[in-house]
Amino acid sequence: MTELLEPAKDCPLCPRLVEFRHANQAKFPEFYNGPVRPFGPLSARLLIVGLAPGLKGANATGRPFTGDYAGDLLYATLGKFGFARGTYDKRPDDGLELIDCRITNAVKCVPPENKPTGPEANTCRPFLISEIEAMQNLKGILCLGQIAHQAMLKTFGIKLSAFKFVHGAQHKLENGLTLFDSYHCSRYNTQTYRLTPEMFENVFADIRTHLDR
Repeated sequence: MTELLEPAKDCPLCPRLVEFRHANQAKFPEFYNGPVRPFGPLSARLLIVGLAPGLKGANATGRPFTGDYAGDLLYATLGKFGFARGTYDKRPDDGLELIDCRITNAVKCVPPENKPTGPEANTCRPFLISEIEAMQNLKGILCLGQIAHQAMLKTFGIKLSAFKFVHGAQHKLENGLTLFDSYHCSRYNTQTYRLTPEMFENVFADIRTHLDR
């Protein structure tokens, strides 16, 4: 297996994100403030892909989807479907373990206004490609939101028009993997009822069926 490619803690590749990181280091010196590493085993069959770390979530704690509302819903759902063990307590040292599941982001550093640019996603893509290549048991990828969905298609060299993002959709790729789509589990999406816990759980029910088939 090739060595896993990961960004350095002080990764210099995206000037705008570096500038934002330095500003956050001054404003929030207690935060992690760096490229957020994936969480979960490389042996997992499921990879969950978000867009980028949240400023006061993963950027603060250093663990994906930890410290903000999106994590509350995500980790509760993972536990319900057997993908997590332990108690999620919004801390990277809460002892929570992922089972047969790994969580990552298309862009590793927090962007201003939670909006990375296309070139920033392109720059980060080699890290995502390296991670996927290292996951030799991978069977399914859950894309949280349309931009994460598009990032995955670009990662596999697939035209965006080939597979439309639709909540609850399953896309079978020629490489044998299946992409699952869900609206992002953000506070905004849940408060506006664009995504309900039941809708989110239905996606994970489909994933569990796919993995255990």
